[in-house]
Amino acid sequence: MKRKIITAALCAALFSITANAQKKGSGSLFPEVWGGEKSLAVKSDCMTAEGDFNKDGIKDLAVIAVPKDPAFMRTREDGYVYNFNKPVLAVFLGQKRGKLKLHKEYRNTIPGDDAENEDCFHENGLSVNDEGDLCITAAEFYSAGSSDSPSFEYVFRWQKGEFFLIARNYDSFSRYSGEAMKVSENYLTHKIRTVTYNMFDEDVEEEETWVDIPNLPPYKLGSGLLTEFEPEIEPVG
Repeated sequence: MKRKIITAALCAALFSITANAQKKGSGSLFPEVWGGEKSLAVKSDCMTAEGDFNKDGIKDLAVIAVPKDPAFMRTREDGYVYNFNKPVLAVFLGQKRGKLKLHKEYRNTIPGDDAENEDCFHENGLSVNDEGDLCITAAEFYSAGSSDSPSFEYVFRWQKGEFFLIARNYDSFSRYSGEAMKVSENYLTHKIRTVTYNMFDEDVEEEETWVDIPNLPPYKLGSGLLTEFEPEIEPVG
């Protein structure tokens, strides 16, 4: 079972801690993620998850935050507010005496809403599994133009000072037909499991298939937008 995600309400406290740490000169923390001290004044929505990523016995912290810079927001005629600010992922490594040190910020990694496609909405998630792996979810919902609702989960494991993708899970279903599919890609066991079924019709039998895949080059977190990641998989066997 995945560990409970720390509530977004704690983000305000996190910002306060990092801002005070910056003033005391204890190292660059969250202010650097936003590109400078001035950006601390910009409100944001964020989610956090903690776990011992590097297995040193000290808890680490991952944060996905979406700024609320008015320059990248727009209000619809009915009052709905679009936020086209790009999400930022930051990973902090725990230090002795409860301090946090920014390991890296990741831009152009977490998908966000786009002013060029107002009908597509994104919902991201962050958690840590029992093995201490960082799990990032990215779901899409279309209000018009598509009936599919795809959702991805990316599982990253800390190896040699960086996060590398070890698994990807994909879920999708059609709101019109109920046709659904679950795909689990494991890059450690080199296997893909695919399950197809129908969410609206229980008489449709569930089908499960397995295929072996070749050893793929490791994919490092931050190499690009997650939803654009598509491994060149040629099933074998």
